Amino acid sequence: MKPLVIIADDLSGAAESAAGFLLRSSGISLRLGPGAPDGSGVTVFDLHSRRSDPARASRDVRSVLQSSDGSEIVKKIDSLLRGNIAAEVGELSRDGSPVIVAAGLPRQGRTVQGGVVLVDGVALHATDLWRAESKPAPRSIAEALGSSAITSGVSLDDIRSGRLSQVLASISEAGSVAICDVETDSDLELIVAAAQEVRGSRLVGTSALATAVARRRTVQSPVVRPSLRDSRFTLVVVGTADASAGDQVELLRDSGAHHIEVNSAELLAHSVDPLPILNALDRGNVVVSVSGPVVPAESVHLVSALADLIAAVDAGFSHGEYPIDLVLTGGETARSVLDRLRIDTLSPIYEIEHGAVLSVDHTGRYIVTRPGSFGNAHSLFSITKFLARPIPVDAPDSPPSDNEVNPMSIESTPLPLIAVTMGDGAGVGPEVIVPALLDAETRKRCRPVVVGDAKRLRLAATVLGIDADVVAIEEIKDAEFIDGRINVIDLDLLPEDLAWGELSAVAGDAAYQYIRVASELAVRGEVQSICTAPLNKEALHAAGHIYPGHTELLAHLTGTEEVSMMLSTPKLKVIHVTTHIGLLDAVARIEPGLVERTIRRGHEALVRTGNPSPKIGVCGINPHAGENGLFGYGEEEQKIIPAVELLKAEGIDVHGPLPADTAFFLAGRGDYDLIVAMYHDQGHGPVKVLGIEAGVNITVGLPVIRTSVDHGTAFDIAGKGIAEAGSMVEALRQAAELATSTFVSK
Repeated sequence: MKPLVIIADDLSGAAESAAGFLLRSSGISLRLGPGAPDGSGVTVFDLHSRRSDPARASRDVRSVLQSSDGSEIVKKIDSLLRGNIAAEVGELSRDGSPVIVAAGLPRQGRTVQGGVVLVDGVALHATDLWRAESKPAPRSIAEALGSSAITSGVSLDDIRSGRLSQVLASISEAGSVAICDVETDSDLELIVAAAQEVRGSRLVGTSALATAVARRRTVQSPVVRPSLRDSRFTLVVVGTADASAGDQVELLRDSGAHHIEVNSAELLAHSVDPLPILNALDRGNVVVSVSGPVVPAESVHLVSALADLIAAVDAGFSHGEYPIDLVLTGGETARSVLDRLRIDTLSPIYEIEHGAVLSVDHTGRYIVTRPGSFGNAHSLFSITKFLARPIPVDAPDSPPSDNEVNPMSIESTPLPLIAVTMGDGAGVGPEVIVPALLDAETRKRCRPVVVGDAKRLRLAATVLGIDADVVAIEEIKDAEFIDGRINVIDLDLLPEDLAWGELSAVAGDAAYQYIRVASELAVRGEVQSICTAPLNKEALHAAGHIYPGHTELLAHLTGTEEVSMMLSTPKLKVIHVTTHIGLLDAVARIEPGLVERTIRRGHEALVRTGNPSPKIGVCGINPHAGENGLFGYGEEEQKIIPAVELLKAEGIDVHGPLPADTAFFLAGRGDYDLIVAMYHDQGHGPVKVLGIEAGVNITVGLPVIRTSVDHGTAFDIAGKGIAEAGSMVEALRQAAELATSTFVSK
């Protein structure tokens, strides 16, 4: 396999790109500046060129290319198209190499349609995300590449057609840069696979593209066990103008961190005393942010002055064996701080949350970098909470392993046991389970055991090019949780020649049996959660098991009279009053008691995730929530308002009924923690727009936690090794987070 070189233009983006390889390479190096690869399997260069002179940006890219002969090249660009994209991408194509641009970041709601970047469905140039820039946002990727670039668009139809490699080759032969539309992470997988068939091609895109490249690389060995050291207080530096930063700082402050605001004018005048920050670090975590007006023309000087201040704090810090640990948001701020501290190489070791990457420098200092626009209101709190525990880190001269068990899983407190059902074996279930169970985030949080078919999982590992030790066991107690091993309670129900992507009653019956066994394990208390891969309802019915879906099947098997379906994504959480019934039947079934119980179940689920006072929005049934009787026949007044008023009187923060067309928009921007949908499509449609790739289905009300991926069996891509495992990783995370040891017998 060729060594890989990733060229980034800012530090947080470089670290984010490196994070995708933490499971795939035992050698990852992040270099701060141009140079030659250092022999690592993956070398990521941060050229710090986001705001540099275009000529310098071009020259630095050329320097890396010249020293990286024989390497696979990926150019990481900003998902909002900031920086010297025209100069840097132009350098990639200068020698005639095919260049393929795939600039989507679906997990953050950033897609590409018709060559235009959309942010949550809104064209980039129509948002205010460039408000801190000195010029307007480009109206398209082609415009960002500059007038000298010849470009050709690649539609989603072409990407999903099965002939993408031919399309890309044709564009390359014509001397054009291919600009690919992107809607999902699966699209990125297809683009990477096709690009690898185009000789000498160079990929350009976001960290999501780098992660798609990572998934196609063979896992390397050997694995080196990381050592540990104790945690200490952390300095958080907020170097972003993003609107979400204020909420993040407020929550961090409420958790006990010392918040020090630095006035922008005083900072520019270099008149800020570092002593208050040093004194605060003696007492706990400290978060530093900038207050006052920030003029775009002065932003570079402001970042530089902030870096000078942090360097002065670092120089004055003399506690313990190591220098002060840092959390740095905003790529330019992060890089400027590290430059002042004369740090030129980092070893990424862990991704705490999406985009928040933990690295270690040559002194053993922990450094977390995260793009300024990433993270919800809990982001900084979650990062500092993570850093309060022991963290894996190798000696500086030995790159940390990505296949190593996170020390938080070492047995001082047993992690929850989770039964993972394989779903329909003809679908993508086996292909998303294998990488998800080997994922470092999964191993850190839980002890998963698959209920399924061992030989099918081995076949899936082969399709994916992953070396996994799939071991059949008889009982949960036989499971061993060691590197590279997948434990399977092997029901051995599938024939060896079961076709991928074809409807099968045999696979439908097997999917039922996996759920049955997992439910029995849960009711007996042998596992704390169930996490389900997708089943196919038609196959289930063909096998004689007539249930609308997982939710109703699990309710039957556990003897539960009433449950609710909750869909959870990074942007939106939705719980449903009714699900798999017709619309007329749904309206008839809705009544105040059912609405009340559904809201209570949603409230309790969010409280268990650490949100003590979730804000809940309740949708109406009719357009505009009936608009005071204008639409419908008073359903809101009869069926919803009594429940809302009762729960409000009990102190639950619930609002409604709300017009559904605005409720989801408000929730997507953070106004509500949970939306209560009245029927299936009212809730599912917005979720699938705002977050299906990272979506999780949670069944609330069972005597055991059950989570699931929020996608189907995907027969069209099953067996091709391109299924996205991110939703399964997230489903396992939430299964572990919600796990309980309290069970109710049938």
